[in-house]
Amino acid sequence: MTSLKHFFTIVLFSLISTAFAQTSYPKITGYFGILHPIVTVSNEQTNLNFRDYYAVGFPTGINIWKSSKIGFSFEIVPNIKAEDGHDKVTNILFHPGILVALGNGYTFAGRAAFESSGRYGITPVINKTILKNDNCSYFVAIPLPVRFGNDHPATFTVGFQFGIAF
Repeated sequence: MTSLKHFFTIVLFSLISTAFAQTSYPKITGYFGILHPIVTVSNEQTNLNFRDYYAVGFPTGINIWKSSKIGFSFEIVPNIKAEDGHDKVTNILFHPGILVALGNGYTFAGRAAFESSGRYGITPVINKTILKNDNCSYFVAIPLPVRFGNDHPATFTVGFQFGIAF
C-alpha cells in the first residue's frame, strides 16, 4: 500500500511540475508606452512634431495571445498636444487589432483605429522586444497610422513608440 501511495505521489508531482513548466495559452499581457508622432503627411501639408508643437500619446493595452504565433490586442491611446503655451487632450484613440509573432522578438500588429475626433483608419505597427527579464520586457515600435474622415484629407504618419510590457 505504501508503494502505491508513493507511485501516485510521484505521478501527481510530475503532472503538476509539467503543467507549471509550460507556457499555457491563452496568455494575457499588459503594456504601457509613450508614442511620439514624427511626421504626418497629407496632400495639403506636411506636419513635423517638435517644430511648431509637441504631440505625445500614451498607449495602454492588453494583449491576449491565443498561441505563441497569433493574438488579439486592445489599446486605448490618449493624445496630448502642446502648442503656443497651451496643452490639452486632443483625442482618445480606440485601437483593437491582431498580433502576429514574426520571430526574434518582432511582432506585427494590424490595428483598426477609431478616434474621438471623428477620424478612423488603420495602423500597421512593427514592434521589437529589446530587453526581456522574468517580470517585464521593454520594447520599441514603429506605428504607421493612416487616417480618414471628419472632413479632413487622408493622412499618413510615421511615429516612434517605446514602452514596457508585463
